[in-house]
Amino acid sequence: MYRSLLSSLDLWAKNPQRKPLLLYGARQVGKTWLLKELGRTRFESFVHVDFLKEAGLRSLFLEDLDPKRIISELELRRGTRINPEATLLILDEIQEAPRALTSLKYFCEEAREYHVAAAGSYLGIELHEGETFPVGKVDSFTLRPLSFTEFLMAMGEEMLADAICRGDLGLVSRSAKERVERMLREYLVVGGMPEVVSAFAESTDFLGARDIQLQILADFEGDFGKHAPARLVERMRMVWRSVPSQLARENRRFVYGAVRKGARAKDLEEAIQWLRDYGVVTKVPRVKALRCPLSGYEDLAAFKLYALDVGLLGALSELPPAIVLDGSRLFTEFKGALTEQYVLQELLAQGRRPFYWSAERATAEVDFAIDEGSGVIPLEVKASENLKAKSLRVARETFDLQRCVRTSLSAYRDEGWIANVPLWGLSQLSRAYAGVCR
Repeated sequence: MYRSLLSSLDLWAKNPQRKPLLLYGARQVGKTWLLKELGRTRFESFVHVDFLKEAGLRSLFLEDLDPKRIISELELRRGTRINPEATLLILDEIQEAPRALTSLKYFCEEAREYHVAAAGSYLGIELHEGETFPVGKVDSFTLRPLSFTEFLMAMGEEMLADAICRGDLGLVSRSAKERVERMLREYLVVGGMPEVVSAFAESTDFLGARDIQLQILADFEGDFGKHAPARLVERMRMVWRSVPSQLARENRRFVYGAVRKGARAKDLEEAIQWLRDYGVVTKVPRVKALRCPLSGYEDLAAFKLYALDVGLLGALSELPPAIVLDGSRLFTEFKGALTEQYVLQELLAQGRRPFYWSAERATAEVDFAIDEGSGVIPLEVKASENLKAKSLRVARETFDLQRCVRTSLSAYRDEGWIANVPLWGLSQLSRAYAGVCR
C-alpha cells in the first residue's frame, strides 16, 4: 500500500544529522506497517520491539539508559547484530514503556549513529508522570488515514492519482469526471483506515468494510476504558458519540449542551483533550479575523470537532453504505458534514493547521482557513456543484483578501479573485491558489 510519508522517512534515514524518529498516529492508521516497510526497503535488516506484546523487554530500560548497554542486551535477547548503518531499530507501542521514550534523548546525544524509530499512539505519549519527554531530541512525524490520492493508488487507479498530483485538474474533469467522482464517493464511505481500504480493494464490499469500521470503533471505545481516568471514560464516550450530531447542525460549532443537557465547558474540556491525545478527534478553532498568522486571532471559546476518518464518521453516524449508489446525494447527507470531514482530512494530510471564521453576527462563515506564506487561504466547502460564494465575498471585502478558494464537485476554474478546486483535487490546493494548475 502506497503511503506518501515513506519518502519523508527515507530522507530521514539518509540524513547524517538525523535524530531518533518518533512516529505519532492514532491506533490502526498503519504506523507499524510503515516502519517495517521502511526497514524492509531501505535497510539490510530491522529489529522490531513491541512493548505491548513483549512486556518483558521493558526491563531493558529500568536500569541506566546508556544506549550502548541497551543495544548490547537487545542483541543478546534477539540473537542478531544491530548494525548502526544497516539495521533499523523499531521501538513500537513506546507509550507502554515510558523509560524507553526517555531513552531517545540519550540515543540522540550519545549514539546518533544508530537508526532508531519509535512509534506510539497519541494516548499517553506525553502523559506519563515522572518521565522526561525528549523535547528537541527527536524528529517527529505524524501518520494519518490514507488521503484520497493514496486511496486511488490502493484501488489501482495510479494514472488517475498521477494526473491529479501533476495538477492536471482540467484534464481529469474532461476525461475522467464520472470515474473520479465515483471513486470519491467510495472514499467517503470507505474512508482511509488501512485495514478497511485493504479489504475493500480486494472485495469492493461496502458491507464488509462497514463491519471492519464498526470493529475499529468498538476497539477505540474499549481503549478509552483501559487508559483514561475512570472519571472521564463515560464523558469521553458521550463526546465521541456526539460528533456526528454536532457536525449535522446548521452551525457546526461544538455545543457542550448537545452532549449532555446543562453541560458546560468545565464538564467536558478534559474529556475532549483526552480524545485529542488519543487521536480520534481534531479540534478546529474559530478565528476572529482572517489575517496571518491565524493562531494570533484564535477565539478560545468556539471550535468545531471532527472525527479521525470520514469512513469512521459514516459508521458512527450509522449511514447506510448503500447510499453510495445514490449519486451526489452522499455529498449532502448530514448537510454536507461528510464533505467537510473529507476536506479537513485532506488539509491535515498536507500538514496544515486548519481554522474557521465566522462573522460576529453570524452573517457569514468560511468553513476553513489556513496560513499560506505571509497570507491566508480562506476555503469554502460546497456539496455537489453549488457555486455560490456569498460568505467568501463577505470575507474578501472585510479583510481585503486578494484571493479565495471554493471547493465543490465543479471543474477547476480560475476566476481571478476566486479559484474553484474540485473536491477530488484538494491535494493541489496550494498550486490552485497560486494559479498554476491546468
